[in-house]
Amino acid sequence: MNRKIIIITAPSGAGKTSITHYLLDKYRQLAFSVSAATRQPRADEQDGRDYYFLSLEEFQHKIRDNEFAEWEMVYEGKYYGTLKSELERIWNNVQIPVLDIDVKGAIHVKQQYPGMTLSIFIEPPSLGELERRLRTRGTETAETLQARVNKANFEISFKHHFDKIIVNDELGKACKQADTIIKEFLER
Repeated sequence: MNRKIIIITAPSGAGKTSITHYLLDKYRQLAFSVSAATRQPRADEQDGRDYYFLSLEEFQHKIRDNEFAEWEMVYEGKYYGTLKSELERIWNNVQIPVLDIDVKGAIHVKQQYPGMTLSIFIEPPSLGELERRLRTRGTETAETLQARVNKANFEISFKHHFDKIIVNDELGKACKQADTIIKEFLER
């Protein structure tokens, strides 16, 4: 089987999750790669569907055993990562994993699986628009909002590391661009 990986990455608030859901709904051969996390589940989240919720000790044990395709401590004591076993699970179902992950993780996966990956960077039209989108969510304090905008500015500086860049100034248009890119990748 021709193993492939699709990586969709973006700063928080750029629209990567919306575009990922659009692609997963359209292509049956794509499957969402569930990430592992050490944080507690939110009220509507289920283990194995939204994340694999692991204790800090379990996560660190898996790091030592080289069980991650990529992992990162995003905040102090809060780890996120992509398990190699999750990629294998999807490939064994004769599907292509779609990774909705952060920029650093995306670069790590590209390095570990050369020639197998398609990486798409979703770019906001501007930092001002990104800030407006994050503010509209109503989930950020002034400090966390500024931290996310600063992080986004840093992450955008890595966009040249990715195969394709989509500027999400209008979600419908960005989804169509992603669709064209995915269709071409699947036909290879």
